[in-house]
Amino acid sequence: MTATELKQRMDLGQPITLVDVRELHEREIADLPEYGQLRIPVGDFVDQAESLSPDEPVVLYCRSGSRSAWATRRLLDQGHEKVWNLKGGILAWREEVDPSLQAY
Repeated sequence: MTATELKQRMDLGQPITLVDVRELHEREIADLPEYGQLRIPVGDFVDQAESLSPDEPVVLYCRSGSRSAWATRRLLDQGHEKVWNLKGGILAWREEVDPSLQAY
């Protein structure tokens, strides 16, 4: 899912569980506005993935999309059907939606 598509869905109030798989120090540099996202660093993802409902739409993101792509694949392998990776991660969000975010 692109950043533009995610923003449109959020603006329409569509239910989406956002999951940030970045580390704490990354969130201190740049973060999405507060959308109630879950914070599950990629290193903890395998142990905490069961906390995500397979019935809810989930969008995972990281800095550039590679770690969240890995986490997305884990959820798909576990039977989740409504799960997407934010293509380009927070860098794409900065480029497409909010240029005020600091690049890192």
